[in-house]
Amino acid sequence: MFTKFWKKDKTNTVIPKQISFCELFKKGDPLTKLQYFIMGSNNIAKKQIPKGLFFLIFEILFFYWLISNGIHAIAMLRTLGTKSQGWKLDKNLGIQIQQPGDNSMLLLLFGIASLLAIAIFGYVYWVSFKSNRKLYELAQEGRKIPSTMDDIRSLFDEKFHITLMSIPIVGVLTFTVLPLLYMISIAFTSYDHNHLPPKNLFHWVGFANFGSVINGDIAGTFFPVLTWTIVWAVVATATTFFGGILLALLLNAKQLKGKKYWRIVFMVTMAVPQFVSLLLMANLFNDSGPINALLLNWGWIKSSIPFLTDGTIAKLVIIFVNMWIGIPVTMLIATGIIQNLPQDQIEAATIDGANKFQIFRKITFPQIVFVMAPALIQQFIGNINNFNVIYLLTGGYPSNSKFYSAGETDLLVTWLYKLTVDSADYNLASVIGIIIFVLSAAFSLFAYKKTNSYQNGGLA
Repeated sequence: MFTKFWKKDKTNTVIPKQISFCELFKKGDPLTKLQYFIMGSNNIAKKQIPKGLFFLIFEILFFYWLISNGIHAIAMLRTLGTKSQGWKLDKNLGIQIQQPGDNSMLLLLFGIASLLAIAIFGYVYWVSFKSNRKLYELAQEGRKIPSTMDDIRSLFDEKFHITLMSIPIVGVLTFTVLPLLYMISIAFTSYDHNHLPPKNLFHWVGFANFGSVINGDIAGTFFPVLTWTIVWAVVATATTFFGGILLALLLNAKQLKGKKYWRIVFMVTMAVPQFVSLLLMANLFNDSGPINALLLNWGWIKSSIPFLTDGTIAKLVIIFVNMWIGIPVTMLIATGIIQNLPQDQIEAATIDGANKFQIFRKITFPQIVFVMAPALIQQFIGNINNFNVIYLLTGGYPSNSKFYSAGETDLLVTWLYKLTVDSADYNLASVIGIIIFVLSAAFSLFAYKKTNSYQNGGLA
């Protein structure tokens, strides 16, 4: 009996022995075999009526949809349409009339949704297989078949995780997975300003868009923008991180008076909405803005400084403004860490003769980095995708005649926005989106693996 229904795993724990689906088909009774073709039939026969009807209705609806729409949607996914819209002379009426045609955008979306629906059906089919095998094993062991109430009670007990995850998974599939697959698919099509649906068709082009971005016409724009994006992310993260820590140390110094007042002063920048601060800074640093006007009136300069119209100066201004709005955030987090540092270590180091810098380098800074490492990685990724600072401050300008639809201060994410909104080159924008995702994911995985927080199990 033991070898027939039970087995031992690698840890010598006794677990139920499950037969394969092929073996189940050979050994099962006719109802068990029938469930391979008609989902839910065995459940209904074993008086699991609601579960059996769910499987059966799901199968009927799926095949009805597959025959009526699904096969056509999948077939059209191969070409993305063959008949374009246009005007054609109607010989009977003697006038030009508009001919309906295929919409490549909808065909792509429906095709991907159809593949996703087939994958969902495959999963439900697999669940019905498992249910079928469970019924067979219970019958072989002479145990009671769970009733509908038993199944419902299990969904609120040992299978409660399935109940909790069911609705979020449906939401993720509908609002995350489907749009993500659609966006990725566009990167492999000719969906640009010359092929805008519904008037025009677009088609599959393979990896041509990736070749154009990396080694083609767009490479002259992509690599400078990529370089500036990485430089910006590193410098913006480093300046706000170290600036926030230094400010926190200064505000926590015993000799400083009015600590609460100074903290409130710096926290005011956090109270003001970020877009308001950025628009205000854009006005201040304008060629005819208050700063240039003041310097001209004082006679310190003879012409306006191109704070936002010169590429190099504009990048420095962007980094400065980002420090203004980013340092207080880091200061607030670092203050909480510093105030909770174990004082016995610092007092022991002081008694041993360590100076302030040595205490900071050996005790304070390592503990701040240990706690803030995950937030620091998140901040770096956030800076790669920092749309607000660039777009609200410079809009990506000044323009560069050598760039395609990008300015000198554009990041990859703001360039992506312009490619979609201004140029309608959705295929190139999709390629840029994929590259941003790969960069962010690769750096995050590498950095998290290297942090002490991860290695000590804090993030595991």
